[in-house]
Amino acid sequence: MSNDYPNGSVLLYPDGQSVTCLERSKDNDGEYLLVEHKIIRNGAINGPHWHPVLTETFTIKQGKMRFKVNGEETVLGPGEKLTIFPGQVHQFWNESDTTLVALHEIRPPGLHWQMFALIHKLECEGKLNGKGIPRNPLWLGLAWEAMEGYMAGPPKIAQDLVLGGLARLAKGFGYKVFVQK
Repeated sequence: MSNDYPNGSVLLYPDGQSVTCLERSKDNDGEYLLVEHKIIRNGAINGPHWHPVLTETFTIKQGKMRFKVNGEETVLGPGEKLTIFPGQVHQFWNESDTTLVALHEIRPPGLHWQMFALIHKLECEGKLNGKGIPRNPLWLGLAWEAMEGYMAGPPKIAQDLVLGGLARLAKGFGYKVFVQK
């Protein structure tokens, strides 16, 4: 196993939100990453997107989380679980009156920890807009690449060309998706 996923690492945001790497390992079903999200703010956590390879399973520990998967909405509470399969367009929201705490399993882990670490770095440096999107297009390209997926709406080929091109340009200028140790 690579040490790029330091078990126990915590990304603490200025607003008190956190992402904790609980485990990166391998079992009979392959490699996985298990993180815990503590989300303070209500509302959308991300925009609609999909992954060609990743399977994500969310288990709610505290609060309520709303999911929209392939157009169907579901609200989950403590102890409830939802799995999102490759190709399913999904988005989620914090619907809690208090802090939302959710376990998030990603199979295979891909670059998800690096994506969390990059977004954390950019937020702490004030480099994200009000919707959590990098202001600098080069950072946007790298964040998109680390997501290992696609936004719903724009054609896949356009995202590969434009955002993938920005990621390649960013790397050419020495930008790096790094891991918080």
